Formats: sequence, C-alpha cells, structure tokens
Amino acid sequence: FFLLEQRFFLLISAIGIFAMYIQIIIVLYFNEFPTAISINSDKKKLIFGSSKGNINIWNMEKKKLLFVLKGHQKKVTTLAITPDDKYLISGSDDQTIKIWNLKTQKELFTLKGHEDSVNTISITPDGKHLISGSKDKTIKIWHLENRKKIFTFTGHTDSINSVKVTSDAQLVISASSDKTIQVWEFKTRKVIAKFTGESGINCCAVAPDNVTIVAGEEAGNIHFL
Repeated sequence: FFLLEQRFFLLISAIGIFAMYIQIIIVLYFNEFPTAISINSDKKKLIFGSSKGNINIWNMEKKKLLFVLKGHQKKVTTLAITPDDKYLISGSDDQTIKIWNLKTQKELFTLKGHEDSVNTISITPDGKHLISGSKDKTIKIWHLENRKKIFTFTGHTDSINSVKVTSDAQLVISASSDKTIQVWEFKTRKVIAKFTGESGINCCAVAPDNVTIVAGEEAGNIHFL
C-alpha cells in the first residue's frame, strides 16, 4: 500500500510540476498567460490558449513546444478538439471562432456571428456540429462542414458561461449569469427544463448517464440536478 501511495504521489507531483513548468515558460518567455486548456484523446498534446490570442501546442511526453497557432486578436477563452483529433476549435474575446487543422498547423476558416466574447464551445459527438455560447446572451449552433450558422437560441438574459452536449447528442445544457441552467432538445431547439440558482451559474457538466447535471454558481453552491 505504501508503494502504491508513493507512486501515486509521484505521479501527481510530476503532472503538477509539468503544468507549472509550462506555465512559467509561457509567462516568462512569451510574456502571456494561459487562459484556456485542452488535451487530445491520446493525451500526447497539451494545448494552451493565451491572453495574447495565441494557441500553444505542447508535446506532453517530451515537454516540448511543438508549434504556435496565431490568428485571434484578443484573449483565447475556450478550446475544443474534434472527436477524431484532427481539428482544434477556439473561441475568443475577439468575438470569433476559429477552426484549425492540427496536422498542417493552419487555420481553416473563421466563424463570425456573435456580438461579444465567445465564452464557451462544445462539439457534438459525431463532430458535425458546434455549439457556442457568448457574452452577447446567445447560443449558436454551427454546421462545421458547411461552415454555416443554423440556429440561434435566445432564451437567456445574461452572459452564457458554459454549454455542454450529452453523449447521445439529444440535449444541450447551458449555464448563464442570469442564474439559470436551461436544458433544450438539440433537434427541436425547445427548452424542456430550467433551474434557477441563487447567483450566476459559472459552469456545468453532464454525467455519463446523460441525465444528471452538475452546476456551480458564483455564490459557491454546487447543484446536482
């Protein structure tokens, strides 16, 4: 038991040291701060969005910076990787969403439509659709192949802080500073459930059962719905 506990401690320490190591390099060498993070499915690439609008891709095994993606004009706020690990999607305070090819290291296209910062993005399990939430109080659904917006949801009255899609792609959950969590059907675009907290809802997550929702609010409360 002692050896297992010691190995676990060393593993956690190594992960913490690696994250701190990267953060120090980014801050001191590049003079920018990590503002969003994502890891690809094989856990080999660690991706940081920064306060300067850059996206840094690191090799986790070699602890080496592989390349930097540049295109956003302001802070990168959110990142997501498609299920096939081919494409990276980023949202920014510059009100845009960019799609990048991780193999060619190039920007493919930019989605425009939000009128304020893009705070959160989520990709459907089949990789065909993107859901984005913004400070402009709207949630938009985009078709990634056609590169077009197909729907705008306007049911919230304040900034959208988090959006999640269930693993069966049937439901979308949105958390907002208007103190509510709203659950709506992806196909019909209709709200089927709503929860109101004491303060703005900062984040949310969906359990593997696609039923249980966990939400955290500004007041410090965590809700299991």
